[in-house]
Amino acid sequence: MRAFVVTGPGEGGVTVVEPPVAAPGEVVVAVERAGICGTDAEFFDGSMPYLHDGHASYPMRLGHEWCGTVVETGEGVDPRWAGRRVTGDTMLGCRACRRCRSGRQHLCETRTEIGIRGGRPGALAERLAVPVTALHPLPDTVGAVAGAMVEPGGNALRAVRGADPHPGDRVLVLGPGTIGLLCAMFARAAGANVHLVGTTAASLEFARSLGFHRAWAHDEVPAVPFDAVIDASGAAEAPARAVDLVEPGGRVVYIGLAGRPSLLDTRRLALKDVTAVGVLSASPGLAGTIEQYAGGAVDPVPLVAATVGLDEVAAVLAGNRPAGGAPKIHVDPRR
Repeated sequence: MRAFVVTGPGEGGVTVVEPPVAAPGEVVVAVERAGICGTDAEFFDGSMPYLHDGHASYPMRLGHEWCGTVVETGEGVDPRWAGRRVTGDTMLGCRACRRCRSGRQHLCETRTEIGIRGGRPGALAERLAVPVTALHPLPDTVGAVAGAMVEPGGNALRAVRGADPHPGDRVLVLGPGTIGLLCAMFARAAGANVHLVGTTAASLEFARSLGFHRAWAHDEVPAVPFDAVIDASGAAEAPARAVDLVEPGGRVVYIGLAGRPSLLDTRRLALKDVTAVGVLSASPGLAGTIEQYAGGAVDPVPLVAATVGLDEVAAVLAGNRPAGGAPKIHVDPRR
């Protein structure tokens, strides 16, 4: 089968590889759509920390946002999975440690991550092997584009749950990228009054096109009380600013990761009685995301600017994006 393989920093392309075979407890999925995210770009340019701490190494097959159809089932798997449209969890824990047994497999010390960690091949390929325990069925109302947006949506939904907005609360989202816009969508669906802060006129204009008219440049943020602030920006200065902007007694949620350490005066947290929440992984939010997509409460489709084939992945990872104001690029590996 054809797969996109990264062989070194800035090096990668489509290669013919052996197709996966469903091991016991696994299925093989024919990939219909896969998303490209910032983590994939960091693996491609060599900056991703996992490459430097031993959790990942080249060559590797990327892709952890995906959907497709089960075409093969392994030993011990209910054969009724065959033919079902699915997406799946990225984080694959050992299923035996204390964290896994308590439902926190995304924090398992020995976890593998599809397309990211531990050598587990990803979804930028025609087929993908996945443990059946990681699967989430997709209803007919969730198409291919939305199906491949479940994983980033799960991250965003968890961030909004951490912010715990009530109808009428003001929620400020720092960073109108894919995760930030999804946070804004889930917060709006919860009844919150959503504000966004971005750095470029194009990103702010796109946010406004989605109905988020309170989209501000950094020096335009209104002096109003924010009940919660979600940092989805990846800017090293943003964590401290989130604490400055949130109301006393409010909540700040950190889902963006900066390329260098962030400085945060914890005295500000204590003196403002602020609750700070960190979010890693979509895992506990996947089912809820599918439910909201299926019911129409949140529509992620407008966030996808274009769908390309495997042969175009290297150019996208190198920064050559198709035209369009939306932040996400999808891949159809059948092209």
